[in-house]
Amino acid sequence: MITFYVLLPVRTLRPPTLNPTGELHSDESTWSAGATRVGLAASAPPGWLARTAQRSSTNWGTVMTHRRSTRLVLAVFITAGGVGLSACSSDNGAAPASPFPASPPTSSTTVASPADLAKQRAIAAYLGMWSDMAGAATTSDWQSAKLAQNATGEALQTISRSLYTDHYNGLVTEGRLLNHPKPASAEPQDNPTSVTLTDCGDSTNWLKYRADNRQRADDGPSGHRQIEALVKKAVDGSWKVTTFAVHEVGSCTG
Repeated sequence: MITFYVLLPVRTLRPPTLNPTGELHSDESTWSAGATRVGLAASAPPGWLARTAQRSSTNWGTVMTHRRSTRLVLAVFITAGGVGLSACSSDNGAAPASPFPASPPTSSTTVASPADLAKQRAIAAYLGMWSDMAGAATTSDWQSAKLAQNATGEALQTISRSLYTDHYNGLVTEGRLLNHPKPASAEPQDNPTSVTLTDCGDSTNWLKYRADNRQRADDGPSGHRQIEALVKKAVDGSWKVTTFAVHEVGSCTG
């Protein structure tokens, strides 16, 4: 428990004495008023209070004044005790809640625009087309259902004809074409349904072999080739490559 003491600068006073008429001297009056205001009379010895009360009994007015002062002294002790108890209670209790409400968490996530989403989906369809073709080319399966997942129209026909030619000639393709597609244009600009992509595909590790003996087939040089592709949004909301063109080796530098 924490007890608070109040110290105020007061001048040293002697205990009150009665004059022959039973009245307090001017110093005693000042002392009594000061004790009432500050509560310092509680420091006086109990015996001294009893003697003062006995000497003051000859004058009714003086006795009433002394009794009021004594009651004020007790009231000061009670008040001081209450302050101490309050301090102990606040120390043992939980910390008071902050008067400022916690700030709600902020989100730094930005929503992509329709144009950005269209470009992202067009690139995904383009990369998916080459991945589907590479998977079917390991056996030259020109009828693979996966080829129509990301390609349609002229693009799908080009892929199917190429795989059929390899199948007819007994060739298969191993490896993957490395792609680096970038959006070149999008129409309409606010909410595109058609995106043109440019790519510098690297066919260095995408090679043809004889299907019967797995010997390397002579299918010309390999390397970086310039590729353009048109990707469109279908009626069902999907994006598919509709046409693409592959240029000769060395037409781009990666």
